[in-house]
Amino acid sequence: MALSKKEERILRSIVVASENDPKKPEFPADSPKFPATPTYRIKFPGFSNVWLKDESYNPTGTHKDRMAWEIIVTYRDFLLAKQRGQVKGILPAMSIISSGSSAVAIQTQLRRYGLPNLRVLVDADINPEILQSMKKIGCEIFETDLGKKPFHWKEILSLTHNPDGFDITSSEALDPTTRFYDWLSYEVINSSPDYCFIPFGTGNLFENILNINKKEVSTHQHDPRFRGSVEALRNCNFFGATTNSPRSKADKLYSPHLPFVHYDEQWIRLYRYAGFCGPKSNVYLIKEQHLDKAVKIAEAQKINCEPSGIAGLALLLQMGNEITKNKKILIVNTGKVKYP
Repeated sequence: MALSKKEERILRSIVVASENDPKKPEFPADSPKFPATPTYRIKFPGFSNVWLKDESYNPTGTHKDRMAWEIIVTYRDFLLAKQRGQVKGILPAMSIISSGSSAVAIQTQLRRYGLPNLRVLVDADINPEILQSMKKIGCEIFETDLGKKPFHWKEILSLTHNPDGFDITSSEALDPTTRFYDWLSYEVINSSPDYCFIPFGTGNLFENILNINKKEVSTHQHDPRFRGSVEALRNCNFFGATTNSPRSKADKLYSPHLPFVHYDEQWIRLYRYAGFCGPKSNVYLIKEQHLDKAVKIAEAQKINCEPSGIAGLALLLQMGNEITKNKKILIVNTGKVKYP
């Protein structure tokens, strides 16, 4: 089936330079580079070798911009399938549960390419200013009580009036734990840290990094993007920083229900036992007093972040006595969303 002129124009505009060639990166779309964001040394009391992977340099200020790009690439797949005559009809809309950053990143890209607006399911208690920001860029908003139960993908599509669309929140077909953050994962592990601290919200970023690490420490056929030390990465302790408090300032890390997270204790235990990561790798709950101090440390060094994004620094404060002072430590700052 032939594409419409608009669809042909959209298809031509979505340029994927390569899937994994570091000399032909695909992100960010307007100025591709690898690495896409900087990693630099920061000051941290009592430690001499602390580095920050700073995702606040992304277009809308967070690592979610990388996921947003993969959604655009998915629409490219849709258009190619339609061009081949495999599918018919209009392009489907996407739905998602979001508290702000994911929706802003994705909708910004959808609007840029002239694709269907994002359908966003938000909690009824969402900050009104965040709500207006999402509406301003074209998100179609639907409110519900997200705390009452976990939602099946069919319910998410129903609640967002999108029966023929796709739910990004849950879709296994999008490969969220291997594809959303694969380029970022290589940027992280190429630093070859001894300890790596990562905010843990949906879990997709943590899982992506661990899955890429597993792949590279267990093969002799390395991805072209890989520049790390296999020996260091086999022993690197990957720490996910999260909260179980609905009152935490790290609000992007809290959810009463995370039905689509693959992480569980057995999953990480197997990775540790098989030697895919260090023996202390796990997800840890952060204490609020450490989060407050981490925010102050970040502000003093003009690091652009929100409490959720700098949760890894809070966990380092919390675990300080367990960490070897002169080892290489990498903190992943997932950034702070730039609301329109």
